[in-house]
Amino acid sequence: MGLFNRTDTPAFGAAAASFSLLAMVLSFGALVAVAQEDDGGGVIAGGTQVALTEFAITPEMINVAEGGSLTVTNNGTAAHNLVVEGHEDAVGTPDLNAGEAASLGVGDLEAGSYTVYCAISGHRDAGMEGTLHVGGGGGGEVAQETGSAGATAEELLASNADDDALMLEPVAKFLENFGEVGAETGPPILDPDSIEPDGTKVYTLTAAETDWEVEPGKTVKAWAYNGMVPGPTMQLEVGDKVRVNFVNELPQSSAIHWHGIETPIGADGVPLVTQDPVLPGETYVYEFTVRNPQVAMYHSHHHAEHQVPDGLFGPLLVGDVALPADVGPVTQEIPMVLNDAGVIGLSLNGKSFPITKPIVAKVGESVLIHYYNEGLSIHPMHLHGVPQLVVAKDGFPLPQPYFADTVNVAPGERYSVLVRPTEEHAPPVDSESPAYWAFHCHILTHAERHDGMFGMVTVFAVVR
Repeated sequence: MGLFNRTDTPAFGAAAASFSLLAMVLSFGALVAVAQEDDGGGVIAGGTQVALTEFAITPEMINVAEGGSLTVTNNGTAAHNLVVEGHEDAVGTPDLNAGEAASLGVGDLEAGSYTVYCAISGHRDAGMEGTLHVGGGGGGEVAQETGSAGATAEELLASNADDDALMLEPVAKFLENFGEVGAETGPPILDPDSIEPDGTKVYTLTAAETDWEVEPGKTVKAWAYNGMVPGPTMQLEVGDKVRVNFVNELPQSSAIHWHGIETPIGADGVPLVTQDPVLPGETYVYEFTVRNPQVAMYHSHHHAEHQVPDGLFGPLLVGDVALPADVGPVTQEIPMVLNDAGVIGLSLNGKSFPITKPIVAKVGESVLIHYYNEGLSIHPMHLHGVPQLVVAKDGFPLPQPYFADTVNVAPGERYSVLVRPTEEHAPPVDSESPAYWAFHCHILTHAERHDGMFGMVTVFAVVR
């Protein structure tokens, strides 16, 4: 019996034909801020509760009484802060590590509306921005009584139909551009410029500022390799000799690190450690031979705190991942690069829902998906309905592959999973629509906000 023919897998049944059901599967409650001890040992309590996570401020609309205070708690894994635009020096918290909290008084602010945001580099662009309403019936007690949405039950009920209609809009946009079976879902493969007589494959990677559409109506100044985010997929074979001409057209020094590839020390790509920085306008040549199958990636290793999240990353595949027996031939091999910061922000392969690409597969096909985490946070990647068979970690085959519906991918890690839909995952026989299975990061603020799904969301669509 093959690995995918598990007798312990419950029958999932036919999927609903309407993708609008996805708007329901991610509808969970918001995070709750918990009071922590301050630096002086006293307990911070009271005030309007505000939670910081990767990468959201909850609630987005904060109400506080004139002269009141906020209790700001970092419920994320990275450091965050909260400041008021235009008053950064007077009204703001220090940088808060995970689990820390601070009290923020707003006594210096007159009644009115203000923009608040996280001032740590890249976090505002990733979504950490909100509105602070001072006065007008706000205050800590009101915030405590009205719940996580910052509104009363009566207000929520009155706006519910409009809210649902708003959340349907990104779903409808996603369906407008729905793909076909086998359609390109990741960065295209980079062809060599030339192959020299000794077999050396010569490539060019040019880093430059590029206009990049992250989501409809939002185009950012990305820093990209060869004009795309992620950079093109480098697909090599074991034993290949490689020469990469790196051309730096950025306004800042840079370099390329070959993450997960064994290279000579001079080609590791870490400026001021293994090489000089590649200055703006300069070209640097990397040469190495790939000796083992690998699921690797390439990215900047200079000013990496912003160069990588801003787009300087790409997948690199060497040979084939060793697969368990009897899983069937792989019909699609798909890189899925995860990001959560910089100007690109919460995204899959450089795009935020609703312009992420769906994966479309027929019943019985085996799809090999490689997760690459180029972000700053852990991302638990959850596929509804269809099990994932985890076959490799960082390109190394697992001696005991295992099934999971959620795969936790930390920064720098790569996981390879096989997904094979069966008849149980298919749409009804008389349906003209695929069975749409939600596919998203399960840190829910990475996948949904007040106006619906966004960020790290796509679907795995099963067709007959």
